Amino acid sequence: MTIGPLEMFYLLAFVAAGVAGIYWRWGAAIGKVADDLAAHKLHVAEHYVTKTGLAEQTTQIMKAIDGVADRLDGVNQRLDRVFEQPKTARRAT
Repeated sequence: MTIGPLEMFYLLAFVAAGVAGIYWRWGAAIGKVADDLAAHKLHVAEHYVTKTGLAEQTTQIMKAIDGVADRLDGVNQRLDRVFEQPKTARRAT
């Protein structure tokens, strides 16, 4: 059995159509996956913090805590001075 040029053309056209159909199907699936990945990346970028942003926020919070600690130390020192002062005798008038 020999394959003539017309049969060869039909065979190649059939194979090409099959490959095109598979490419069309997989291309749509790959496109959907790419769109889903892009949407997920956008969601992560909008809702999660970066390492540098977290480090910056942590530094600011620690500075604020240090400021509160310094103020408490100042209050403690003032209270200590009040209680350490000797009591003066009152004069009777």
